[in-house]
Amino acid sequence: MSQMIFINLPVADLAKSKAFYEAVGATNNPAFTDDTAACMVLSDVIHTMLLTHEKWATFTPKAIPDAHTTAQVLLCVSAESREAVDSQVAKAVAAGGKADPTPTQDHGGFMYGRSFEDPDGHIWEVMWMDPAAIPAGEPAEASA
Repeated sequence: MSQMIFINLPVADLAKSKAFYEAVGATNNPAFTDDTAACMVLSDVIHTMLLTHEKWATFTPKAIPDAHTTAQVLLCVSAESREAVDSQVAKAVAAGGKADPTPTQDHGGFMYGRSFEDPDGHIWEVMWMDPAAIPAGEPAEASA
């Protein structure tokens, strides 16, 4: 069995956040969804758990940072093409998200990425990369 990741995010409005994630392509797993949490499936191995603030507080006593003004993590997922990157960001904007809260990364023919914020300010980067296009012997960062 492949290792899976479950990304837990605190959300202010569960219904609004669930609708946003469905609009950008995630599907809801009703087996792990109730009025305090929603399991949104991004892929076979990536799941995002949207948790109300009350539910979040059952996992940690730490304060929930305001993701509109602070950033603790940048979440990054791959895309199949440059066009798919732009399409994902467009879907996020159409669903009420904010486009490009971080700089667009355009490294020519081998890497391209953009980002969006969800309604709670969590930043998702969408990145396409063609490892075959990276010059031999150079790490991707050196080619940029």
